Amino acid sequence: MSADSPIRVALIGYGYAGKTFHAPLIASVPGLRLACIASSRPDDVHADLPDVEVVADPLQATVRDDIDLVVIAAPNAQHAPLAAAALRAGKHVVVDKPFTLTLAEARELRALAKRHGRLLSVFHNRRWDSDFLGMKQVIDGGRIGEVVHFESHIDRFRPQVRARWRESAQPGAGIWFDLGPHLIDQALQLFGLPQTVQAGLAALRPGALSDDWAHVVLDYETRRVVLHASMLVAGGSLRFVAHGTRGSVVKPRIDPQETQMLAGMKPGDAGWGEDDDALLLYPGDAPVETIPSPRGDQRLYYAGIRDAIRSVAPSPVTDAQALAVMAVLEAGVESARTGRVVAPSLDGEERESFGQANDP
Repeated sequence: MSADSPIRVALIGYGYAGKTFHAPLIASVPGLRLACIASSRPDDVHADLPDVEVVADPLQATVRDDIDLVVIAAPNAQHAPLAAAALRAGKHVVVDKPFTLTLAEARELRALAKRHGRLLSVFHNRRWDSDFLGMKQVIDGGRIGEVVHFESHIDRFRPQVRARWRESAQPGAGIWFDLGPHLIDQALQLFGLPQTVQAGLAALRPGALSDDWAHVVLDYETRRVVLHASMLVAGGSLRFVAHGTRGSVVKPRIDPQETQMLAGMKPGDAGWGEDDDALLLYPGDAPVETIPSPRGDQRLYYAGIRDAIRSVAPSPVTDAQALAVMAVLEAGVESARTGRVVAPSLDGEERESFGQANDP
């Protein structure tokens, strides 16, 4: 693809993810052009994007000749069939997390993308969050030594069960499939693949139809990583905690980009991604040190997708990395179901591909 040609994008779905994340981020990245949106609510789309064409049939959008990249932000159960249709039509594909409902579906899509020679990526946008970037800098810089205990929380206070598919009883609903992929992907970027997964999933709110509490422990022999998400945390929870052989580091609050977009800020506006919540470094017996949080910028995911399609850079999230996230996600489901410790079910080639994708 010519560096001068805009990459024409079809966005499938204009619910929370499509409206809040994908459409604004795509529109903010030079070289990408949001050509059409598949939605059953055209008035909602045109209220925000009056010049973007709206189509009712998502399959129609995946096969159009004037589309280069299909972004799938539909309900989770539709990810695999829509991605498969787009790949067969010769399109590059980005799928919102979770990649698919099962590891088997993810493997099928990965094989299909390879057969058709197309990019397949998953929207693990929180690699470009201020909180994660700050923790990664401290850990990679050796400021706390070898990490032995790491906690990652995404907690919210939503005591009322809402009438939406994410909180329904259908496959792919629940907090583990919603927030688990973020927590898993960040952990894998920091520490690689765990040996085993031990998970507890529960529905704690009155009337809950799917899990709204998840507590998962990843075993790395000499390190334990705790992933936690809940809908009943009104306060007092820290976003990240890491303890190491030389000290500890804490990040109290979550990255602000989602809140900024909900408030009407556009990616790239003044103040975009700036996080006034500093990291707190506890270096053994020395005084506590305050470390400013780096700026987050989720636009970099779509800038990376643009560059990968143009063959000038690797994919920002490879299919091997996305497959590894699915393996841990599925291991968590199996562990919670059986009460057993479960190893992520990746074969030798998949583990090797993940390792290569994560090499610096």
